[in-house]
Formats: sequence, structure tokens, C-alpha cells
Amino acid sequence: MNVLHLLYRAIRPLLFRLDPEEAHELVFGVLPLARVMATLARLRPHPSLACKVGPLTFAGPVGLAAGLDKNGVGIRTWEALGFGAIEVGTVTGLAQKGNPRPRLFRLKEQHALINRMGFNNDGAVALAANLRRLREGGHWPSVPVGANLGKSKLVENSEAVGDYINSLRALRDRADYFVVNVSSPNTTGLRELQEKEPLQRLLAAVVPEAGRTPVFLKLAPDLEDGPLAEAVNVAIDAGCAGIIATNTTLSRPGETGRAEQYGGLSGAPLAPLARQKIRVVLDASSGRVPVIGVGGIRTANDVRELLAMGCAATQLYTSLIYEGPGLVAQIHRELAR
Repeated sequence: MNVLHLLYRAIRPLLFRLDPEEAHELVFGVLPLARVMATLARLRPHPSLACKVGPLTFAGPVGLAAGLDKNGVGIRTWEALGFGAIEVGTVTGLAQKGNPRPRLFRLKEQHALINRMGFNNDGAVALAANLRRLREGGHWPSVPVGANLGKSKLVENSEAVGDYINSLRALRDRADYFVVNVSSPNTTGLRELQEKEPLQRLLAAVVPEAGRTPVFLKLAPDLEDGPLAEAVNVAIDAGCAGIIATNTTLSRPGETGRAEQYGGLSGAPLAPLARQKIRVVLDASSGRVPVIGVGGIRTANDVRELLAMGCAATQLYTSLIYEGPGLVAQIHRELAR
């Protein structure tokens, strides 16, 4: 157990007294200190854990899911904490404030979150500037960095293709891979882009525009099995490098989150639904492209289960809030043993 883990255990009760978004902002203020401590603790994964995910090589099978670092300000810290890959965003073509607060809620007993953030971010141009500074300053991490792209709230679905292309062009040659996010439940109409014809139009434009940079598609766990498999096939036919499954859910498993009707649920209660949908995605892909499994991952056994199912790698976010910054290194150590 590393010092970061012990320190987080000590301060977590104080953080959990704050509004979740205020706590998030406070933690981001001390990321440089966390990076120094993590570097000294040598938390990066053992070389034996490196894994191929399409054309990419992850340093370990646990990557950071999109949503935690929307503007790419903590990338060096996430690498120091031992993530095998880092996904920033979701970023949109237009800078936007997101939905009104409060919009992030803890379900402490269930180790879950409900968020209806609404893609609050500084925009693709600002993210591109942050990534450029990292590269030009010689601080680009040794693990892949992906940019998760979403649709701007003010843009109608009929104009969505152009909006995604604007983001991609701003970030071209900045990120190691792109993710087309059409699965967040918190932007009105976004999930309609998962349907066959809109998805075909979108990916037919985005994938060629990305050039040599691989494009992944992130899908929702709330799709029925048939449409979910269809979306996988559309992505493969369009030339996507892989699938990320799954995003947050609008469902409320068991008794979780009944007080918050709106927003996507993540964390431990999502795990059974996510596993079910990941199986559908794996069956539909039939090994043609890699699948990154996401949803309710808390332990090394969770990662082992998804890898055994056929996932090439995994991502987590919510469990980091509950378990602390030492979690990923702990999982990777257990996997290396």
C-alpha cells in the first residue's frame, strides 16, 4: 500500500463532506504534488503487463476513462499514477459550461456516481493547446493519450458531423487516438447518433479525416442487444480501430439513485449490465477489432474477468474516487503477480 493510498484514506472523509464537484476541483489543484509523490513511489506498471490494443500499446490493461480530465490538464499525473493509457475529454467543438449545478452526485454506500454534467469543457481548441504544450515541452507521456469527442449542445444532430470534424481537425496530430462518443445520456439527442444511418454518416466522415490516427467508438449500455451489435458492425465497416463499451446508464439497478432521476450512473452497480453488454459487443466484433471494457471496475479480479471474456484492455474512473489514487498501481501489481 503506497503513501498516496494512505493519504487519500485520511482525507477522503473531508473531501466527501464537500459537494462532489467542489471536491473534484480541489483535488485538481494538488495534482502536481500528487505527481511528484507518485513518481517517487514508482507506480508505473511492470513491463510484462504491456498489451496491444489495435495499433496502440497500453503500458498496462487499466486505462483512465474519459470524464475525469476533460481539458487534459492532469495527463502527467495520470501517467505517474500508473495508468496504462489516458483518455481525456469529453471535448466538444464549442466550449460550453454544461448543465446547471448540482450535476454530480455520490451514492456512497453503492460506490457509485450519478452525473449529468453535459460535456462541460473548454473546447477542442483549448485541449489542443494543452496537448501541444506537453509535446513541445518534452513532457508527452510514454503511454497513449486519447481524445474523447462529443457533440456541442448548441449543434443540432443534423449538423453533428461538422461539429465532430471541427474537433478532430483542432486535435489532429495532438492525440494518439480518438474516441467518437455518441453514448453520453446528458446531451439531448446525442444517443440518437448511435442509430445505424446517423452513425454511418458520422463515422464515414470522421474515420478518413483522422488519417493514421486510430478512431474508437464508445457505446451505451442502454442499447438493446440488436442495435448494439448493429452499431459494432457499422463501426467496423467504417474502419474504426476498436470499440469502448460501455458508457454510463440511465437505468437505476436495484435501489440506486432513485432520488436522482436524470443523469448517467457509473460505478459498482453498473458492473452486471456492463458485463452483459460487453459480451454482446465481443460477440458482434468476433475478434475483428479490440474491445475496451468499462463499467464498475474496482479490483484486479474485475480486470481479469474482462480480459478473460476477450477484452483487450479496460478503463476505470468512478472507483478512483472511492478507492483513491493508488488503486490502479495496486491492480497492476496484483495482475503482475
